Amino acid sequence: MPDDQGRRVPGFSFSGAWSFGVEGALVAPRARLRWWWYLVAVVAASCGPCGFQPEPGVKVVVPSMPATLDWSHSDPDSWANYPVMLATQRGLTQLQPDHTVGPGLAERWERVTDARGRDVYTFHLRQDVRWSNGAPLVARDFVVGWRRALQGRERGEMADIDGASEVLALQERGAPEAEVHAAMERVGVEAVDSHTLRVMLARPRSYFLARVANVYLFYPAPSADLEGKSDEEVRDYFDRPREGRPLALGPYRVDQWDRAGERVRLVYNPGSAFPPPLAPGEVPAPVITLMKSEIGPALYERGRVEFVFVDSAAALRIHRPADLRREPLLSTYFLAFNTEKAPLDRPEVRRALSRALDREALVAGLLPAARPSHVLLPPELPLAANAEEAGRLPHYAPEQARAELAGVAGLGRPLRLVYRSGDGFVPEVAIAERVAAQLARVGVKVVLEARSDFSAEISRRSAQGPRTYDLYLRRLGADYAHPNTFFTLFEREGNHQTGWETQAGGEPLARFERLLEAGDAAPDDVSARARYVEAQEVLVGEQAVIAPLYHPDRYYRAHERLRGLDVDPFNFLALRALRVTMDSPVAQEAP
Repeated sequence: MPDDQGRRVPGFSFSGAWSFGVEGALVAPRARLRWWWYLVAVVAASCGPCGFQPEPGVKVVVPSMPATLDWSHSDPDSWANYPVMLATQRGLTQLQPDHTVGPGLAERWERVTDARGRDVYTFHLRQDVRWSNGAPLVARDFVVGWRRALQGRERGEMADIDGASEVLALQERGAPEAEVHAAMERVGVEAVDSHTLRVMLARPRSYFLARVANVYLFYPAPSADLEGKSDEEVRDYFDRPREGRPLALGPYRVDQWDRAGERVRLVYNPGSAFPPPLAPGEVPAPVITLMKSEIGPALYERGRVEFVFVDSAAALRIHRPADLRREPLLSTYFLAFNTEKAPLDRPEVRRALSRALDREALVAGLLPAARPSHVLLPPELPLAANAEEAGRLPHYAPEQARAELAGVAGLGRPLRLVYRSGDGFVPEVAIAERVAAQLARVGVKVVLEARSDFSAEISRRSAQGPRTYDLYLRRLGADYAHPNTFFTLFEREGNHQTGWETQAGGEPLARFERLLEAGDAAPDDVSARARYVEAQEVLVGEQAVIAPLYHPDRYYRAHERLRGLDVDPFNFLALRALRVTMDSPVAQEAP
């Protein structure tokens, strides 16, 4: 998942007095007025691929264009593809408003464990679901889609399926195609009949139903369209939308993909079994145009687009427009410790630093609303810790922190805190400054360093071996609604860069991973939850590898005539429930 889904727009501000110019310098009111009229003239005169010519339907500014329309052959930058995939496709399951799993393309399922300890799911597909050309959804569509995903750029995501590891290993060593295809036939996904799908996992996985709801590599593919086509023909099928292809299951399908103009045009799919929920006076939006623009906020102000992200926490501190909307994310912003560098190599020191942080004060006044927290798992997440269990984790206790840190050898030097440079929806600069100020009150000096190469910097090692930073700030977002997605970052192979695998000879991390495995393999939610709560206590409490700070929200602006256009808890634009009021001009427009 990405740390940010947008960028600051130079030259635009919600402020009524001062604003920032093209190079970021402050612009006085008169100069600002001249700049504003210049911007209006540019917008009014723009056309062509810049994205401002009149078009029917709802126009939405997105931070980035998709890299592919082929959901089975995605790439590591898949977050940019999600808005299109989520609008046009569906999974076997889907999330309910409380983030629990409910029926999707499957109306019901059974889960059993076989004699070899493998999970076996039998999914019974809805018989009223049809592709956008009228062809029925069949179990074979999942077999074809999942086998294609096993040969795609994110094939490692499919590793939980029985037999997938063999296919992945063969591809890794460049085995002959025939050998790979033979192994593919043994992978645990089978069409029992046209509407019954059997899936076998290599081992029990309590998060599986949550993953297939959101991770689009698990979506079905239109087998009747794809089977028998060459690789080149399949690429053309997805790369050049035309004549109703690629097919869709969701309420929208892709009509056009203009790479040069950086826009995707979606049209309503009236045959979808998943229409938007219409209230009296509402109709589906006939057309949605997703476009990328560096001046999205200005276009929104002039009524040229109907939706735009507010990707500047600094702007929100100046002005909060009446149409501002907020989506609480399943996400956590945290402070991480370099456990390989003294004195942070001692868990009692890390716990004391965590107790020195007043989370309420860290985010106070920075955003329209904030959810400060000292726990990793958001409370809205299924299987998260309750208040009593969360109370056992380090939380604000300044006097205790001061006493525990007094005289600690090694705290005489400043600690170097690294964070991501640039403006975004997380107020990183302000939080970093406040962290430094709060730690100074307990006698710990912190120096701040904003880095454009943040990921490279936190992984950089000194000549002596340990990583060079002391502390870093980072946002972790869920990929699916399950605790597993928050913990994988901190496993031995995760990209946490904290060095905690070296703590106590690796025993705490090994214990943490055993707890995760037990939670992942648990037969029921009660058992799984107990193990995940214990794992969080090891990571955040006993070892204090990180100090959670708050659960971020995403802000955006949307015109009042739109209903159901929002951001989902995973920080993706959500178009599935989009509709417009009947008195809106959009309602009168046809695809």
